[in-house]
Parts: sequence; C-alpha cells; structure tokens
Amino acid sequence: MKQVCVLGNGQLGRMLRQAGEPLGISVWPVGLEADPEAVPFQQSVITAEIERWPETALTRELARHSAFVNRDVFPIIADRLTQKQLFDKLNLATAPWQLLADKSVWPAVFDKLGELAIVKRRTGGYDGRGQWRLRDGETDQLPDDCYGECIVEQGINFSGEVSLVGARAQDGSTVFYPLTHNLHQDGILRVSVAFPQANIQQQTQAESMLSAIMHELNYVGVMAMECFITPAGLLINELAPRVHNSGHWTQNGASISQFELHLRGVTGLPLPKPVVNSPSVMVNLIGTDLNYDWLKLPLVHLHWYDKEVRPGRKVGHLNLSDCDAGHLSATLEALIPLLPPEYASGIAWAQSKLGA
Repeated sequence: MKQVCVLGNGQLGRMLRQAGEPLGISVWPVGLEADPEAVPFQQSVITAEIERWPETALTRELARHSAFVNRDVFPIIADRLTQKQLFDKLNLATAPWQLLADKSVWPAVFDKLGELAIVKRRTGGYDGRGQWRLRDGETDQLPDDCYGECIVEQGINFSGEVSLVGARAQDGSTVFYPLTHNLHQDGILRVSVAFPQANIQQQTQAESMLSAIMHELNYVGVMAMECFITPAGLLINELAPRVHNSGHWTQNGASISQFELHLRGVTGLPLPKPVVNSPSVMVNLIGTDLNYDWLKLPLVHLHWYDKEVRPGRKVGHLNLSDCDAGHLSATLEALIPLLPPEYASGIAWAQSKLGA
C-alpha cells in the first residue's frame, strides 16, 4: 500500500484522505506541531495542503525528506513577490504591480497603476485577509508594517473570475478540468459553476499559462490558477500549489476528483484526463450551521468539515450536478429557503450562469 503524508490537517487534508481510501493509498494529514516520532513519514510521499508553514520539529524533518514532492516550489508561490516575478519571467499576463517598499513610493504608484491600488501582503493572506483597496488620500489606512512586506497591484476592471485546476505527472504530461466560474464576496469564494465545455479561447489561454508555470517549476500534482476575465483576455490573479476550493465541484461532477488526481500525480499513478459530462455548482458553506434538510433535495451532495462554526469560516460545501441545467437551477431555487438570506445573491448568480 502506498502512503502519503499531508502537511496540514484541515479540510483539504481530510478530503485527500477520503480520496485515497478507494485507491488503496493510506493518507495521513498531520498537524504542524505533531511529534515526528508519531508520523510515518519515512516510508511516505510528502505533500501539503498549505503553502507556508512555521518551523517546527515536524517541518524540520519533512524539509529534509527526499520524497517531499514540490518542496522547493512552495516558497516561490507562497510569497506573492516571487510569484509575480515568476509570471513576469514567463511573460504571462497579470495585473501591473510592484513591491510596496515604503511610503515615499505612493505618488509613483498611482502614476503608474492608476487611481485604484490593491495592496496584498506578500505572505499569509487568504480569503480577503491581508488585502486593502486604496485610492489616493486613503493610504494612511495601511498599517506601517506593510511596507516592504506587501506588493501593490493595479485595480483591474474585470467582467468575471475563473479558475483553472490542472495536474502535471512525473513524466511532464498535463491534464486539466474545464474552467470554473467563481463568485467572491468579501474576498471569500461563495459559489462556483463549471460546464463540460468552457469558452475555447479562454480555456486554451489558461491551459497554456498554467502549463508554462508547472513546467518551469517541474511541478507534480494538482495546481490551481485564478484569473480575471478582461477584454484583452485572461489575467492571472493568484496560484495555489495544491487542491483548491474552486475545484471542489469535481468530487461529484467529474470522473476523477481533484483530490484523487493530486494523489495519482504525487504517487506516480496514471493521470488520464478527467471526464466532465454535466454542469456543476458548488456552494461554500461559510459560518453556517449544519442542516440535514439540504439532503431532501436529490441533487445535493453535502461535504461537511466537522469544524466549529464561526462567522466567516468555511465549514463545508454543497455540490450539485445534473445534465439538465434547468433541473439544476430549480434545485438551487429550492435551496434558498434552507440557507441564511445572504446566500440568495450567490445562488441567483449561479442560476444566471446556468441560464446563459
């Protein structure tokens, strides 16, 4: 039996473990503070559900492990500065940007990037945390410790957001899912919609960009790339060197889920192109109590993370998939009264995508 240790024991590690069971792969999600003596890492392939981690007894051991797949890639992608430098090196389209070195650069920033500046911490920010939208005259809102530790990007006027989830095998071959349409609110992914056939031009551009990145890094396994849709084409927003929230629909909407695909990649198992036959919708459950009435709707698949419910915290997701987009939309309509009111706008957005 193959063994995989996952650095991090959150919901992504949990879903990797679930995906490994049918394959005969024993997956061990491990907390960062775990005792190295209790972790069977010597006989395992090592992967991670997070990009960045503190130095602990366990992470020191894993950092020396020869089977830590993509070990040297994580620091590059975890830092938005080196991530952006990678895009520039490969001539890949991304928002104009620069390092926010000190307060004196602000006049030049607005001259170069325009009236809206998006400031992002180089490391550690997620789900909208560690980000600021600033205009001239608002820069005093930024904490002093951001200077030197943030990049600043041009605010992009985009018409939508999409992500591409793909995987690269040890032999360099690549496979991809169709582009996923995403709705973010307050920096957190709320709803995703995917179709068997994506826009050909966008799909081709996205696959070309993500392929270039994975080949440059000699990456193995699943990687996700978030992009803005603009009149000039796709602009890369961010990368995730792991399975990704916007790929959760693949658990019930594809022949191979992103979690199985990642395990296949890092353990050297065959990596065929996943088959997608039906439209799919994923609804993130954020700070919402468990409600088994969701399961009265036959298209609904519940994935509950068994975490304490707190405001703004991802505690699960609902997947729906059906060949009939009208049936899918009707099921979403039936979900509305079973969820808090703030979900209605996201569900309406998904219905508009299904009806387009």
